[in-house]
Amino acid sequence: MINNREEFSKVREQAVQALNSYDCRILVCSGTGCIATGSNKIYDVFKGLVEDCPNITVVFSECGGHDDDKVVGVKKTGCQGFCELGPLVRIQKGDKVVQYVKVQREDCEDIFQRSVLGDEVIERLLYHKNDKHYTAPDEIPFIAKQTRIVLENCGKFDSESLDEYLAAGGFKALEKAMFEMTPDEVIDVVDASGLRGRGGGGFPAGRKWKQVARQKETCRYVVCNGDEGDPGAFMDGSVMEGDPFKLIEGMMLAAYAVKAENGYIYVRAEYPMSVARLRGAIAQLEERGLLGDNILGTGFNFHMHINRGAGAFVCGEGSALTASIEGNRGMPRVKPPRTVEKGLFEKPTVLNNVETYANVPKIILEGAEWFRSIGTAGSPGCKTFSLTGAIENTGLIEVPMGSTLREIIFDIGGGLKNGAEFKAVQIGGPSGGCLTEKHLDEPLDFDSVKKFDAIVGSGGMVVMDKNTCMVEVARFFMSFTQRESCGKCIPCREGTKRMLEILERIVNGQGELEDLDKLEELARMIQTMALCGLGKSAPLPVISTLKTFRDEYVEHIVDKKCRAKICTALRKYVIDPDKCKGCSKCAKNCPVNAISGKVKSPYTIDPNTCIKCGACMDNCAFDAIHIEA
Repeated sequence: MINNREEFSKVREQAVQALNSYDCRILVCSGTGCIATGSNKIYDVFKGLVEDCPNITVVFSECGGHDDDKVVGVKKTGCQGFCELGPLVRIQKGDKVVQYVKVQREDCEDIFQRSVLGDEVIERLLYHKNDKHYTAPDEIPFIAKQTRIVLENCGKFDSESLDEYLAAGGFKALEKAMFEMTPDEVIDVVDASGLRGRGGGGFPAGRKWKQVARQKETCRYVVCNGDEGDPGAFMDGSVMEGDPFKLIEGMMLAAYAVKAENGYIYVRAEYPMSVARLRGAIAQLEERGLLGDNILGTGFNFHMHINRGAGAFVCGEGSALTASIEGNRGMPRVKPPRTVEKGLFEKPTVLNNVETYANVPKIILEGAEWFRSIGTAGSPGCKTFSLTGAIENTGLIEVPMGSTLREIIFDIGGGLKNGAEFKAVQIGGPSGGCLTEKHLDEPLDFDSVKKFDAIVGSGGMVVMDKNTCMVEVARFFMSFTQRESCGKCIPCREGTKRMLEILERIVNGQGELEDLDKLEELARMIQTMALCGLGKSAPLPVISTLKTFRDEYVEHIVDKKCRAKICTALRKYVIDPDKCKGCSKCAKNCPVNAISGKVKSPYTIDPNTCIKCGACMDNCAFDAIHIEA
């Protein structure tokens, strides 16, 4: 139990000494992506290898070792970012770090003998691009071109160890705030930094904290939105998994600033690892006296609670989220009053997302001007993005606000897979919009993308190539938002349903030109009349694709053609007579007898009978069947 600042300083010094005592640290990425590819088994193999080796002090979770032994730590880190190349393993000896990619169990013995016990670098396990091999993680362009604030510790330290977080400077910001700053001074620094909420709305965090602090009601709450529901988004989940103490420290700073004694982290049920690591972090902090009553003898009391959401997209909206924590159905309510006035249990509430809180500790330590020196004037700091889709390097990144799509997609992401031609990127999740080639050099920040009918949102970024049907993309995201509508307000409940019905008719070849006017009319209605922010932004994918790719909509309606060959109902299967050998295999496997011909002569497909199931193409051994563009 740590009772005061002096004891806390000693604990930190011990943690730093213990961290520096390692001769070698084996850092195994244990983010969700790498675990899915087997990193837990990699960890177990390394653990067994060092346990069986003489003259080695094996350290798994805690720091330290014996003087006469070589101290080797086997650590589970958070997401190292390069998800495409997992499982990822780093070998750290002092300041020297070697990054290995696509590590398999059979590689562990080789790494242990040559890189842990020896000082060799195994070239075949390094990341390579264009015949160049990269040894250190910071040399890899994917990582080198990033600026990491929130993700600073991810991949470098044991995500489950309080000691390692302390050794890395953790809780220095909270210590500074409690002993050297008043609550109002903490709020002033956050407000002066220009930090805007990273959950999608971009509302200034400092202004929100001020509004809570000035309420007459003295019972206040701090709530974290960890309900990351956007398809393709995993930024907040990776922070909760990879650096849970940083999130908690940010929430404690908010609690100190607004004089709240209870905090709630709302995590969606699909993030069991985030929940487990947060619970472990809270338990360690409570055991050390860094959470609870009279923290470090300052009189500051703070207790943390975790609530698991059932996976409703609408619970990412503030009032729906607090209703869910209270045990009610997650549905938004009419404002005012707003959450800062009557939030959780109808008390003033600070509600920010994971990334927003995780930015706060470094702002308190480094100051507002430091934060404002990064990013743009209107959107200071950095933003995390999850890169997915038809891109070479999928993964988790963090870049300054104002970075361009070109920098993100081509410099960091490595361009599109197989050299494909870029078509668009869906940004901001299902409630976001599509940006195209003409937007590649536009700065990305909260304000600039709005003029293109898009939003930065929480940071999901899905890259699409020329083989993508933009009408189907709009239909997919509208299907998601319609399905996730809570149904409370008619504009969202019925409007999204009507829009989805129209989009489904179009991709099925049954659309009419007047449907495009109906889509735009419905979109405007939902934007102006929906109850919550999620409903108001639901039409954005349709609005942005209609504006930029209207010719594809017209093509689907007038020509009954999908140039990307994605929409099943608009496909036309054709047999190439020059390639067909007349084996009759396609005809035998056609479920509706749409294929006719004679053996050893070219067969033909009746388009009026064909149901576009693709069985003929799957069974053709001569690549004679194709979909006509």
